[in-house]
Amino acid sequence: MEIFDNDLNAEIIGFGALNVDKLYSVENIASKDEESFIKGETDTPGGSAANTIVGLSRLGVSTSIIGKIAEDDDGDLIEYNLAINGVYTNNLIYSETGSTGKCLGFVDESGERCLYIDPGVNDEIKIGEINPLNIMRCKIMHYTSFVGDSFTTQIELLEKLSDSTLLSFDPGMLYVQKGFDELKPILDRTNILLINESELRLLCNNNEASIKQLAIGFLDLGIETVVIKQGSKGVFAMTNTEECFAEAFECDVVDTTGAGDSFNSGFLYSYLKGYDLEKSCKIGNWVASKSIEGFGMEKFPSLKDLEDFLK
Repeated sequence: MEIFDNDLNAEIIGFGALNVDKLYSVENIASKDEESFIKGETDTPGGSAANTIVGLSRLGVSTSIIGKIAEDDDGDLIEYNLAINGVYTNNLIYSETGSTGKCLGFVDESGERCLYIDPGVNDEIKIGEINPLNIMRCKIMHYTSFVGDSFTTQIELLEKLSDSTLLSFDPGMLYVQKGFDELKPILDRTNILLINESELRLLCNNNEASIKQLAIGFLDLGIETVVIKQGSKGVFAMTNTEECFAEAFECDVVDTTGAGDSFNSGFLYSYLKGYDLEKSCKIGNWVASKSIEGFGMEKFPSLKDLEDFLK
């Protein structure tokens, strides 16, 4: 069953995998032939696009998300989490068979993690299941990665986007590993590229050039804003008229899962507000610093928290 309702006009719509993050606290992340032990476990609704969209909703932005869930407990948890956070569910697609996507995450004492994805029904989204009336008036469409065939549906949807809709794209390592040529149809339509340094260098197959040089290459491609996330070092961003570096905020790290997604929330919120590039990056960094002080989205700031910070 699909829910179509074009009366719910979201400013930002996400399109990416919907997963339940099953996070395990471990002594250390084991390498090949090593052992570790689990100290705790928590189940948290996640997925890169969903994390960003929930974060935006908490910051007062009207949001929706295109994604598929199964009729199981994990699907119910995802739908409930979206609803209680004020995300419109009119673009959710329900599968009567299969299982909802899962992400198994192992997080060590310093907050570093490794992730294993079980995509489930995420990879079964077809273009005919998405009602174009539901997306016509959104200001920003935010793409993140899938493991499999829903990537093709994302490309097909580009033709149905309004010319006035901006495309924000955070490819993640899964998409970067596809290579530049496969991603080019999305990159050609992208207005805002949100990418981390490791992904950027792999996508460009270049470990020697400066990140500024690599960013200029994407500006030359026609992308208007390039944001390069560098983890604890901060963020470098560039347009044809501005460039900046914003340092990361110090915080007590509990779990870095979703740090980049929460940065995206703060940055896209600021973009909608018309803030300049440096302020947008600083807000993104601050939002990320708050979110990684807890597991999943439990510490994600509210609009009031952000307003207090801006004062």
